[in-house]
Amino acid sequence: MAELDWHAERADLEGLTLLDREPADEDIDLVAVRGYRLGRVRSQMAELGVDAVVLSDPVNIRYATGARNMQVFSMRNAPSRYLLLTQNDSILYEFTGCLHLAEGLETIDEVRPAKTASFVAAGPQIAAIERAWAQDMAKEIMRLVGDRPTVGLERMNAGAAIELNANGVRVVDAQYAVEMARSVKSTEELKCIKASLRATEKGVAALRAAIRPGLSEAELWSVLLQSIIAQNGDYVETRLLSAGRRTNPWFQETSESVIGPNELIALDTDVVGCHGYYSDFSRTFHSGPEKPTQEQRTLYRIAYEQVRHNISVLRPHMGFRDYAREAWDIPDKYYANRYYLSAHGCGMTGEYPYLYHEGDFPEAGYDGEIVPGMTICVESYIGLENGREGVKLEQQVLITETGTELLSEFPFEEDLLN
Repeated sequence: MAELDWHAERADLEGLTLLDREPADEDIDLVAVRGYRLGRVRSQMAELGVDAVVLSDPVNIRYATGARNMQVFSMRNAPSRYLLLTQNDSILYEFTGCLHLAEGLETIDEVRPAKTASFVAAGPQIAAIERAWAQDMAKEIMRLVGDRPTVGLERMNAGAAIELNANGVRVVDAQYAVEMARSVKSTEELKCIKASLRATEKGVAALRAAIRPGLSEAELWSVLLQSIIAQNGDYVETRLLSAGRRTNPWFQETSESVIGPNELIALDTDVVGCHGYYSDFSRTFHSGPEKPTQEQRTLYRIAYEQVRHNISVLRPHMGFRDYAREAWDIPDKYYANRYYLSAHGCGMTGEYPYLYHEGDFPEAGYDGEIVPGMTICVESYIGLENGREGVKLEQQVLITETGTELLSEFPFEEDLLN
């Protein structure tokens, strides 16, 4: 039985008292965070010639204003709450009975009850509700910014968008302005990101200590969720913990499958954590009680090499195409099972930019510039096509004026690296 306790005895996990080294919440100027983010959205709107945006994605509402309410529910039931934003006005249309939640937010000028233009709320009257919603919104927008405005929409019913366009409004996609705004973080935002990462790392340490053959994947994954919620994080966006044969191929959701002895256990955190910031790193563990096999170590070392190399080539003002060209060459025998991205932006969720592998660039890639203030997650999945197991690793880094700064600090597995 003592052999099965080796996961709880990692001396290097003592470093996870890192939480004590990070600024407490009172050291984060959340007014400055909100002001910076709102200014970023308005700056991008002006640059793109967008007079107003109507944001219904709850993550983007939170980014622009700091207002949080039923984030997961709102993603499914859009538009149950939405934000009308111009250069001079910020009006939050909040869910029924929830208007009090935005009190005290200096980013919001007025809170009004939302008109839920969804089928579940309106039933067969949906077309009439959408028409009335569009007429009211068009009238309000033109009152604020003048006739024939250009308005950015997102996650809106097709009927509502069509009706808005028919009421003298030029409808465009709001994603361009919002994603570009979110891509560059302020100094105070970085404090939020680090606080979220430290809390997630604490949760992953608890998960790692709980690993035992005989547990189900779901039982093990629940350890992370409990820790995140107890530390006032929000939720986990995906179910990406799998073990043994279910680690290959990747993207097999957490299940009731029982973890066997001496298996690999792969995890992608995908945590929307403290202050709503995404904590996104991946680790692969070993269930014990015996030491990892040579095959398991080989997979792990190759994944580690990919992540380490790709972090080393990241630099400020680098083009996306140049990054793809300089990124690590995936060996042919692992190429078919490669992760779909080489790296991606990260903020309050996974976000712009997506950085593709060179082989995928002609079909999926787009060019752009990696700039200081971007936070980037560097990805690796290594597993043979039709192989027994695979390894998932990922690190979150900040692009600085001179290179990169590592943000995710959870240690790698010595028994799998050596």
